[in-house]
Amino acid sequence: MTVKPEELARYIDHTNLRPYATREDIMKLCDEAIEYNFYAVCVNPYRVKLAKDYLREKKADVKVASVIGFPLGATSTEVKVFEAERALEDGADELDMVINIGALKDRDYDYVKGDIEEVVKVAHERGAKVKVIIETCYLTEEEKVKACELAKEAGADFVKTSTGFGTGGATVEDVRLMRRVVGPDMGVKAAGGIRTFQKAVEMIEAGANRIGASSSVKIMESARG
Repeated sequence: MTVKPEELARYIDHTNLRPYATREDIMKLCDEAIEYNFYAVCVNPYRVKLAKDYLREKKADVKVASVIGFPLGATSTEVKVFEAERALEDGADELDMVINIGALKDRDYDYVKGDIEEVVKVAHERGAKVKVIIETCYLTEEEKVKACELAKEAGADFVKTSTGFGTGGATVEDVRLMRRVVGPDMGVKAAGGIRTFQKAVEMIEAGANRIGASSSVKIMESARG
């Protein structure tokens, strides 16, 4: 598979989830997304309205994604639903939610599935997509498979490798496994530690159809170099 730099840009969620990101940082993120034609910006819930309003003012073809239950996934379902509803009200087009990792390890699969389903329900009612972050660095292969199966059963639009705040990021092996489990029709997002054009292409070749990166500009510059 050959991916051209201009094609790669439309795979990318240009991301700034740093807790110390300022208003100016978010506007810069949006400007970069416009310049490079990235698919979306991904920001913390507090910054959704700023990003949405700024991109709307610029008449930009850039989506706004935000994170739910981030980065630990250990808040209650009710809290995740409230957070999702507020992010959607503020203009989020997509939600990247973290599964309850502890519940998955407890094999409390009904809870994990229900946790995802409730967020998916409020998102889909508003025409938004949900990406389920399974945080692969903390999971066994069996747990990765089960997490993907539960996300698919719950009606999520994507499974996603990582928050970028765990002990590891995306790997080609994990992306291949996730694609194999969810099949050809569900999205797979690779995120965490992707900093070069070549690495991004490897993820796409392994089955990812979205890339999350805070080094998106560097990725595009490496492609041109």
